[in-house]
Amino acid sequence: MRLSIHQLSEQIRRSTISPVELTRDCLARIEKLNPSLNAFITVTAESALADASRAEEEIQRRDYRGPLHGIPIGLKDIIDTAGVRTTAASAQYKDRVPAEDAGVARRLRDAGAVILGKQNMHEFAYGGSSVISYYGAVHNPWDTSRIAGGSSGGSAASVAAGLGYAAIGTDTGGSVREPASYCGCVGLKPTFGRVSTRGVVSLSWSHDHVGPLTNSVRDAALVLQAIAGYDNGDPVSVEFPVFDYTAKIANLPSHVTIGVPHNFFFDDLHPEVSRAIEAAVQVFTGLHAEVRDLQLDAPDDRSLLMAEAYAFHESMAQKSPELYQPATLARIQGGASISAAAALRARRNLDEVRRSIRTIFETVDILLTPTSPVPPPKIADLEAHPGMLRATEVVLLRNTRPFNIWGIPTISIPCGFTSDGVPIGLQLATAPWREEFLLQVAHAYEQATDWHTKAPAL
Repeated sequence: MRLSIHQLSEQIRRSTISPVELTRDCLARIEKLNPSLNAFITVTAESALADASRAEEEIQRRDYRGPLHGIPIGLKDIIDTAGVRTTAASAQYKDRVPAEDAGVARRLRDAGAVILGKQNMHEFAYGGSSVISYYGAVHNPWDTSRIAGGSSGGSAASVAAGLGYAAIGTDTGGSVREPASYCGCVGLKPTFGRVSTRGVVSLSWSHDHVGPLTNSVRDAALVLQAIAGYDNGDPVSVEFPVFDYTAKIANLPSHVTIGVPHNFFFDDLHPEVSRAIEAAVQVFTGLHAEVRDLQLDAPDDRSLLMAEAYAFHESMAQKSPELYQPATLARIQGGASISAAAALRARRNLDEVRRSIRTIFETVDILLTPTSPVPPPKIADLEAHPGMLRATEVVLLRNTRPFNIWGIPTISIPCGFTSDGVPIGLQLATAPWREEFLLQVAHAYEQATDWHTKAPAL
């Protein structure tokens, strides 16, 4: 069984286990397993050990900062770190060293977390496979011939393989949840504006979210507690109260209504995914939840994302196009044809869609879907047919993209395995700012099953 932050933090607080010991163990596992997983781009071993030693000294003198104090974690290599390169998995940024930490990195350091390094990803977060990277493809720890998902592939693979106890990823169309599903861990996308995106290399200002990947729902709550909050340096940050996400996590409300939108989200499911999700629905029925079928119009307009991605990359794409991977450059250039008028209409439509989704939660408390409709494909198959990569990724991210458009809190949790032994994810979502409730429901399912206790045999 995987060790959790919840378990380790108590031992660290009581000084029965050492942050330095934990950090050395993670660094040893990275050295051993990263050659086959390619989950890390940069390992900051020296500074991680120094931070772990500092954390140990602080805790020994009773200056304990909370559950992340002394816990080794990783950051997706799209999150700025002062003095440590942030590459976004691209040759464009291979020598880029930020002067300041991103808002989320600063909050983690304030919480006493130990940063192990920067994790591999899909180049500039523009894809769902993490096959397209200047540093090579990320491999799935359950089956290294398969993708880990994307774009936060290295972050999910790292957590699942025990290279760290949590990771921070970004999610613009499913880039935390889809790799969490494929690697058998928990991936949380908070409400848009809940976690600062300042200092995060942007893909789409209107769709980017930052969230944790962990081995349990409770751990996701602990990490969210540290990183959530208003940031006046982030123009899309929202000043909204931060709740105690762990205090009532085990207290599932007596009546929960779960809506299952069979249209769109359940179309063309892989049979084993379908069976796993139907079994998950039965678990909720056993927990006395009311389950309702419903019809839900799922937004799938990518024009605003494409326009904003092009706006961010326009200068680099014109000056040094050769420094992009060809697939990434093609996607960036696809946004050049979107007119300003079309982008403005898409932006207005986004505001309307985000308001309208709230009405769904007048009749149900939770939406339940598969995280991804199909299992993770093999890396060799994608590399052998590069012309099919984009179409494949559109399918992989089909069920996650609408939740970025809606901007509502959404989580992926493990709910089974295929006959080939690769994980399957269950996606749950709720109304804006109700992360506390979402975590309660996800935790109840997790505790009623044992999928979260499984770990890859590495």
